[in-house]
Amino acid sequence: MHQEQHLREYTRTLKNHLPRHCFEPVPTRLAYLPALLALFGLCLWGILSTPLVALKILLSLGIGYAFVGMGFLAHEILHGAVTKNPWVRSITGTIAFLPLMVGARLWRRWHNVEHHGHTQHPEDDPDTMGALESIGQRPFMRWLFRQAPALRSFLLFLSFTFWFTLHAQMMLWRFLPGFKPSERPAVVFQALLPPLVWGGVLLWVGPLNFLFIYLVPWMLANATAMSFIATNHLLNPLTETNDPLLNSLTVRNPPFVEWLTLGFGYHTEHHIFPALSPKYAPQVGQKLKALWPERYNELPHWKALYYLWKTPRLYRDHRNLIEPTTGRVFGTLGFGLEEKLRQEK
Repeated sequence: MHQEQHLREYTRTLKNHLPRHCFEPVPTRLAYLPALLALFGLCLWGILSTPLVALKILLSLGIGYAFVGMGFLAHEILHGAVTKNPWVRSITGTIAFLPLMVGARLWRRWHNVEHHGHTQHPEDDPDTMGALESIGQRPFMRWLFRQAPALRSFLLFLSFTFWFTLHAQMMLWRFLPGFKPSERPAVVFQALLPPLVWGGVLLWVGPLNFLFIYLVPWMLANATAMSFIATNHLLNPLTETNDPLLNSLTVRNPPFVEWLTLGFGYHTEHHIFPALSPKYAPQVGQKLKALWPERYNELPHWKALYYLWKTPRLYRDHRNLIEPTTGRVFGTLGFGLEEKLRQEK
């Protein structure tokens, strides 16, 4: 079994194997933002111009891609992988996160500091799933884990259509008291700005067009983002030490899809060097596989989603998941998960 290693053990070694330019921001990536905004504007104009519902739906899918692309870009910008200028980073990150309703300052606290600093820690990571003993403390969780596994998986995947935005609002209430009094007005403003913007769009275009211009694309963007986010860590073991090769998963897609999603699937690489541009993530991945082949976790995206469907989202202990309705135990990635699922086919 793998012993936990600290993040710094990987970064120290990898820095000797990667060229220095890999650690510089890539400002040209900012060109995605006007391109995605232009796609949104073009599809919006088309939806307002056509009476054909089928065409409105098609254009709505285009906006959905623009929204999720902006979300992936916001993540990149706010980590400093595009620019180190704090004003440019804050303004462009705020704009790019408008569709998913996330404030830039909240994201840096919740995601950059807390999630990256405590990845898959059972108590300190705000994004990790619960342990068996936590069920009794929450009535909804007790109800959920009394349901049949297939129904529970269906509900989990259905929740992808809204969960990213809902979780962001939960994180706002969790972390807002921890901001300095001087910072809170900006955090609150960034939280209020998206609903004000989209509320104004609703008044402008009317409910039917708003369905195609915002609601359907918002659900598509949430679902796409969550299909990556849920597979990034929820199949991995819990760790007391921040060990990205144990607690993170890289998911792979066809090259064209990886280009469309801005390389977001290279998540193990991202957790080792959060400020590194996804442009260089494949190089990092090659070095990780060469140096630590037995520790590196990588799956096709579709297979990771299949594993997510087939396993419960409840930890019996740091290395195992448990199905509470039957008591069946599933290992996590690197600790028998794939072998268990292969045996059950």
